[in-house]
Parts: sequence; structure tokens; C-alpha cells
Amino acid sequence: PGNLYVKVAVKPHPVFGRRGDDLTLDLPISYPEATLGANVEVPTMNGPVTLKVPAGTPSGKTFRVKGRGAPKKGGRGDLLAKVKVDVPEKLSKEEKELLGKLREASKESPRKRLGVN
Repeated sequence: PGNLYVKVAVKPHPVFGRRGDDLTLDLPISYPEATLGANVEVPTMNGPVTLKVPAGTPSGKTFRVKGRGAPKKGGRGDLLAKVKVDVPEKLSKEEKELLGKLREASKESPRKRLGVN
């Protein structure tokens, strides 16, 4: 008897990544959702769940949704949802006006900690 070699190619999933037993997901949210907070629907392998995004959530923050990852012995891993604040490519006239007013009302530069305005 000889050796049998099997080559398995795993295609990437269009929505989820994998890190061990955990699934990963880039979660786009709007600027108002990130700033004001929101309840956001998040896809999982077993159907959507609602994630509470607190006010002031920065882009890059990762939320852990327990038990919504890949199957493992004795349960499931977790879903790691990494927030990406979505910047729209096109804005309506009203959106541009509102964002202009917000820019004028903003008192502090986000670059202040870098020592520049």
C-alpha cells in the first residue's frame, strides 16, 4: 500500500473570515451610527443578530458576539465584528449642507493630538 495525498483548497467566504474557531467580519456602519450609537443588524452563519453599537464608536473597534463563530467541540467560536465607518462617495445636497454645518460647529480638530490643526 502507498500513500494517499489529498490537496484541499478552501475558497474565501464572501462575508466571513476565519481565525481558529472564531469568524471575522468587517462591519460597515454610517458616521451617524458611529457617532450617535445604533442597534445594527449583523449577519451570522445562523441568521442575523442585533449588535448595540455605543455612541462614539471608532472605526477599527472590534465587537465579540459570543457563540456565533465556527462549530467546535463543545460549542461554537465567536464572531468578531470589526467596525468600518463608511464614507459615502456621493452625497445629496441636503447631506452636504448638514455636514458643512457640522464642520462649522465642530470645536476641536481630530488632529489635535498630533500637534497640528
